[in-house]
Amino acid sequence: MKKMIVFLALSLAVVPAFAAKNCEELKSEIAAKLDAKGVKGYTLEIVATEEVKDQKVVGSCEAGTKKITYKKD
Repeated sequence: MKKMIVFLALSLAVVPAFAAKNCEELKSEIAAKLDAKGVKGYTLEIVATEEVKDQKVVGSCEAGTKKITYKKD
């Protein structure tokens, strides 16, 4: 039980660090991973969180105020 509490505490501490990441940097990292997997014909777009509708969200940045969306061309 103690290990689970420590794990959860560490997990919650890490999540904001990822969400605070620079959007352009995160977008580049995601694009590099997609390219390495051979994915072709896609668009990544940085949008305000409130503007996300039915797009597929693949990242969160700038303290969660923006999302990176993926769209197949």
